[in-house]
Amino acid sequence: MISIIEDGRPGWENILSRAFTKTGHAYRIGITGPPGAGKSSLTNLLVKLFTSKNLKTAVIAVDPTSPFTGGALLGDRVRMRDITSLGDTYIRSMASRGSLGGLSRKTVDAADIIDAAGFDIIILETVGVGQSELDIARLADCTIVTLVPESGDSIQAMKAGLMEIADLFVLNKCDRPGSDSAYSSLKTILSIAGKEIPVIKTIASTNGGITELAEEILKLKESQFAGGVILKKRKENYNIRIRQIISEKLSERLWTSGREQYLRNSLENLIVDKLSPFEIADRIIKQFENELK
Repeated sequence: MISIIEDGRPGWENILSRAFTKTGHAYRIGITGPPGAGKSSLTNLLVKLFTSKNLKTAVIAVDPTSPFTGGALLGDRVRMRDITSLGDTYIRSMASRGSLGGLSRKTVDAADIIDAAGFDIIILETVGVGQSELDIARLADCTIVTLVPESGDSIQAMKAGLMEIADLFVLNKCDRPGSDSAYSSLKTILSIAGKEIPVIKTIASTNGGITELAEEILKLKESQFAGGVILKKRKENYNIRIRQIISEKLSERLWTSGREQYLRNSLENLIVDKLSPFEIADRIIKQFENELK
């Protein structure tokens, strides 16, 4: 079903509509952070731990699409080979397909299918580029931002807006020099900002801190459901999603072959007659509005 949805085959919207009635059970965990922070290693270990607790766990790993070939490495499938043999697990690699935020627009659809299939946990791992942090916050129930001591002064985290979207911080590779300083600095910044966001120290290569991280995630899940936070967050996410769906549908209807040709013809006027791009856009929109009448 995910392949049908990704490829946009006939009936894909109907599949999603039917699946949506069975969603809402799975807890969606977003893991983001810079490349090389150990997101895949952390995901690998969390899957093992969650499955040991009899939680059906799925992973959607998004890799960047090449702007030249349109292909993607989808390397997470390779890095996570040792968990593919576990029961009650599912791994899906997806290409970002040109999304500047690092997440495929179909990722949320795939998560709905997995949710409807009865999984308890869905881990969404981004490529860690562009605006992926914001993308993941709009999709997940819990957003984990992964950093390493070499990420630099953790003030950069505040500049990147991570304070606003993180539910948990993970400082990975804490066996490296500067980890204590980075941890103290991050905690200080959170304190100054008045944010009570947990910071978990991990060493994914030796499984260090993974149990504490999983416990913190499940603790957050319980408090979110009990306090009604999860409902509020999901309403906000659905609001964004519905607006995106409307924008995409209107764009598909607007860009007929006739209007595509009109735009190409108008480009000559833009160069020669200095016709404003805003004027051309308004004319195309007016044509569309007249058609709707």
